[in-house]
Amino acid sequence: MPVVEVGARTSRHLPRGPKGPVPSKPHPRVYAFDDAPFTFRDATVPVVGLVVSVPGYVEGVLRSEVTVDGTDATEVLVRMVLGSSHREATSAILLGGISMGGFNLVDLSALHRETGLPVITVTRRFPDFEAMERALARHLPALPSRARLLTEHRLLPFPVQPNPLWVAMEGILRRDAFALLRKSLVRGSYPEPLRLAHLVASAIPPGPPSRSRA
Repeated sequence: MPVVEVGARTSRHLPRGPKGPVPSKPHPRVYAFDDAPFTFRDATVPVVGLVVSVPGYVEGVLRSEVTVDGTDATEVLVRMVLGSSHREATSAILLGGISMGGFNLVDLSALHRETGLPVITVTRRFPDFEAMERALARHLPALPSRARLLTEHRLLPFPVQPNPLWVAMEGILRRDAFALLRKSLVRGSYPEPLRLAHLVASAIPPGPPSRSRA
């Protein structure tokens, strides 16, 4: 599916080099991505990307799709970022974990390398990697190398109440990633750009209403 950007002219840009500290601006701009509800009978699942001026001012909306249990999540996100007219003024990419459409896993290193943007993932609970690796081996035995993406980046606790979030990052120092996440909190303990992306993605039919605490 081609990238669709709402409210902005589509353009393409070449990746930039490594970024410096991103939280210095009072309202840094980020991409926040989430996938829509789906079932494993579906061939594809929609992916929504929001362009957000932190903490919560939405400047653009992008949409594409990834294959359920496929291998194209990284490629699709790269295409969405590079095809966005907001690319040159955006500081980072936020993800609610590395999986989209089931076990379609995002390669954080490749996403950073191809876009030139730091990548930060945020999850509420520490994953059960052993259970995920068993599920991968059982359902997708032809793709054993995919399991390395689960543990390639160390998860660090980001202190919020009542429980820490778990954060992985690529292309950015921990202090800068944490400072950016702090700027993104509005109410509660979950980054507002990711919360908004989740709400928009959850509204895409035919998925059922979301029951996530995001």
